[in-house]
Amino acid sequence: MIFVTGGAGFIGSNFIKLWLSKEKTPVLNIDKLTYSGNLENLKDIESNSNYSFAKSDICDFDQVNALFLKYKPKAVIHFAAESHVDRSIHGPLEFVKTNVLGTFNLLQAAKEYWVKLEQKDKEQFKFLHVSTDEVYGSLNESDPAFNEEKRYEPNSPYSATKAGSDHLVRSYYHTYGLPVLTTNCSNNYGPYQFPEKLIPLMIHNALNEKSLPVYGDGQNVRDWLFVDDHCEAILTVLKKGRLGEVYNIGGNNEVKNIDVVKLICKILDEMKSRKNGSYQDLISFVKDRPGHDRRYAIDSTKMKVELQWQPKETFESGFRKTVEWYLHNQDWVKNITSGEYQKWISKNY
Repeated sequence: MIFVTGGAGFIGSNFIKLWLSKEKTPVLNIDKLTYSGNLENLKDIESNSNYSFAKSDICDFDQVNALFLKYKPKAVIHFAAESHVDRSIHGPLEFVKTNVLGTFNLLQAAKEYWVKLEQKDKEQFKFLHVSTDEVYGSLNESDPAFNEEKRYEPNSPYSATKAGSDHLVRSYYHTYGLPVLTTNCSNNYGPYQFPEKLIPLMIHNALNEKSLPVYGDGQNVRDWLFVDDHCEAILTVLKKGRLGEVYNIGGNNEVKNIDVVKLICKILDEMKSRKNGSYQDLISFVKDRPGHDRRYAIDSTKMKVELQWQPKETFESGFRKTVEWYLHNQDWVKNITSGEYQKWISKNY
């Protein structure tokens, strides 16, 4: 089977669904089920015979090691991470624990397992580490997009801990020969994203007639990647990527934050209009967050040329699908934002 860490999270759960729709190899979802891990994301596949779940913490080496010994995976796709920049500013220790120590535990357990495999199985094993473009720092308006040779310049505790995990993964390839792959993606959006991130937060607030807070002047630029495109890219890297290599995955959609919010309002105006005025009337500008990177942009040339991958969704098509999903899944949003889901977790796990 394969291991997917953080498989109850936003990108991980979408990846598991894609995997089960295309592959015959079983998948074990390894997730601690923190506030952003939600098994409801996987409700429609939980009875699939090729899917199983283990509530485990990657910060606990013994738990991780036991899973390797019991299930004997042929690949690990490592999504599990603390990922919200604002939370990292207010509580960086959790990010150090999960993103650095957790990744170290996985690598160490994977290495100890891998060295004992038969040669054929050893050659087939892969460890794919999913990271972020934020490790590269910030770009000015005229700077070229991040490519795989860009120097790391993380500016937040979140991006610093992800950079640390990237370096650990690289070191296990060069020191021990562990067959690793690393992907660095741009900002994801789509179904099942926890409503602390920009897009689901704006949709949620707008539908509840709350303010739509935009940091600073709203001119910060991000490259937006639809989650299904990202999952397809990860699958492509797992199958065709060269061991030890890094692959940048972007959506080719550089958009200012204020324009993202305005597009969400425009789509909501069409799909579920307000009684009075436009949703844009709810936009407000708030104090910028510390160390707020001005611009991210991904150069995905390596993915396109070497692995023949490129995103399918345009900026508007992906956003329409996303807004529509949240409109049709308000029970999911209500359950996860009200705290009812965490009560269920406490009771059952």
